[in-house]
Amino acid sequence: MNKNILQLGWPFLFLVILLGGCKKDFGNLNNATVEDFTSNATTGELNNLVSGTESGMRTNLALYLDDVGTIGRELYHFSTSEPRYVTDLLGANAATLSNSNFYITNPWASRYQVVKNCNILIQAATNSKLITAAQRSGYLGFARTIKAYQLLLLLNLVDTNGVRIDVADPDHLGPLVPPAGALAAISSLLDSAKSDLGSAAVAFKLAGFGNFSDAAGLLKVNRALAARVDVYRQNWASALTDLNQSFFGLQASFATGVYHVFGTGTGDQLNTFFIPQNQTGELRVAHPSFAADISAGDDRISKATLRQSVASLNGLSSNRDIWVYTSGTAAVPIIRNEELILIYAEANIQLTDFPDAVVALNAIRVAHNLGPYAGAVSKSALLTEMLNQRRFSLYCEGHRWVDLRRYGLLSQLPVDRSGDDVWTRFPIPVSEQP
Repeated sequence: MNKNILQLGWPFLFLVILLGGCKKDFGNLNNATVEDFTSNATTGELNNLVSGTESGMRTNLALYLDDVGTIGRELYHFSTSEPRYVTDLLGANAATLSNSNFYITNPWASRYQVVKNCNILIQAATNSKLITAAQRSGYLGFARTIKAYQLLLLLNLVDTNGVRIDVADPDHLGPLVPPAGALAAISSLLDSAKSDLGSAAVAFKLAGFGNFSDAAGLLKVNRALAARVDVYRQNWASALTDLNQSFFGLQASFATGVYHVFGTGTGDQLNTFFIPQNQTGELRVAHPSFAADISAGDDRISKATLRQSVASLNGLSSNRDIWVYTSGTAAVPIIRNEELILIYAEANIQLTDFPDAVVALNAIRVAHNLGPYAGAVSKSALLTEMLNQRRFSLYCEGHRWVDLRRYGLLSQLPVDRSGDDVWTRFPIPVSEQP
């Protein structure tokens, strides 16, 4: 059992390091201890924990997108200094996914670091006598929502290998929970946060939540994430119920949502997924199938811009750069309305409410310069259309590999070189093996 990630000793060390990376004035924390935060925390101390939690969600986010995007054949990450992006992740030359390499150990550690920070925030808010009951509910609702989101990202990586839901006691870690149980636990955590937020007052600021930074807004974000979990669990009616309590809107901007934000200030983080166009050496390029499969006239082709010269490495090549995140400060979605519209379509297809599903699909199609859907109005045909729209609308946002896996369609992904593989899941890090 790994005691480097989940032991009592690291959480506060991580907290101090993490808080130091935010563009905030956190005062002198040099002599603080975990107990200082969890015994009777002030609003200032609790707000530091909130800011540290939000900041920590960005750590190794680009690597997570590389992981799921490469296996999902959305992209290649060409790096002359790190060949494993195009060997291990694609199964080249009999390579396998190692349980000790950076592509799983780093995102695993980063997501659990945020989970632990959320646990500290929950404990600190619960024990504090210096805040009102409504403020306490605000901290708890935020912490439980983010904790659920982080656990979901972990489950996306390892799937049937399972994740640890209970990590509150580092000396007695809970078991690895398989997907059905893990998704149920994540859903329950979101529901608990919903209850908190229903009676909450928010005494903290959030960098990437915009108009959703108050209690009512956080509740909408919570329900948006719950709708994502619902479709993963095939709870279609619940997905529609949760969408109605979220910021979902067929006529609303696709960009409406909440984001990981980045900055150039001292101690802040840049979006390391961004690489300028027409680079050599270190670059991210679109998988050739993106441009080959997109419909003529679809404006989403702008997410993969033509290069001045073809990029090649290790038998792979592409003539398009990824241009989803167009600067080092470009925000990365946590969840946004375009995904919610597609969740609405998916749930309605599964419930055989085809007219409403087509309305949602057409909202996507027409906005991206495509004509209204003219294919067969059947469950099979509409699911194919829905997955196709998710592919291009949510490109490089971390969904395609997960979507095809949950529909049993990973065999449809292209194999670029003889002997390459399409992996179904990452292994649990070796140091975390039970």
